[in-house]
Amino acid sequence: MEATVISRDSAEHDGQQEGTVNVSVLQVEDLRKRYSADTQLVCDGLNFMVNGGEFVAIIGPSGCGKSTLLRMLSGILPPTSGQVLLYGDVVRKPPPEMALVFQDYARSLYPWLTVEKNVRFPLARRRDIAKAERDARVDAAILSVGLDGFENYYPGQLSGGMQQRVAIARALAFQPRILLLDEPFASVDALTKEGLEDTLLRVRDWLGSENNTMLMVTHDIDEAIYLADRIVILSKPPCVVTEELVVNLQRPRNQLATRSDPEFLRIRAFIHGVMGLTDQRNGA
Repeated sequence: MEATVISRDSAEHDGQQEGTVNVSVLQVEDLRKRYSADTQLVCDGLNFMVNGGEFVAIIGPSGCGKSTLLRMLSGILPPTSGQVLLYGDVVRKPPPEMALVFQDYARSLYPWLTVEKNVRFPLARRRDIAKAERDARVDAAILSVGLDGFENYYPGQLSGGMQQRVAIARALAFQPRILLLDEPFASVDALTKEGLEDTLLRVRDWLGSENNTMLMVTHDIDEAIYLADRIVILSKPPCVVTEELVVNLQRPRNQLATRSDPEFLRIRAFIHGVMGLTDQRNGA
């Protein structure tokens, strides 16, 4: 399958990845954020959508408001104006259909709980779920991220990459309809990052097309291209959407073959141009 890149100007929401469900899950409408009356806008009229079964990556320069945006999408932080719709309903608080994986895995895990108990934690108060099903969810989530055999380890006994896999497994055990990821691999080394990227892609396959919608913010252009079906590019603050690109690279993806694909390199160069990185490196 030949990959394509479609700009926001030519096809604003077209180019859905083959095999996904073309139903809007998340809609962002004219979203603005200002932390106080005497501060600058962080986000200034953001508009985009996420369709069912898509993996969407949001990239932009450092400090442009990517994490602020993710917190508004998840209902943790209210917008100043505009709205976020999840399945047509306005998001005003963290919705049960959504889970968020934070960048700082060390602070998101409970150090006094084992891997199994950390993953089980969000299900502890779900009395609507039978114990047998909770057990099955926890076991399946741990297995999906490759941590079977480490159930009784504590976070402090694990590497950074393994700790982040615990955080992902905990989100999966909750069985969200959409998974948000806030630069989830920014705190690990390059080799560990590649392994976690592939873990995330395997997890999407494990979830199936009904529940594998993912939205990730990252500053890593190569990571966004490797993982995503579509990329949303934000401007400098106050951020707006400057471009939307469909990444139609063949799946399953491979760290060596995909990253050396001429289309991967063309997309990378295009994004560098949109973000002005080419001019910076040429000394302009």
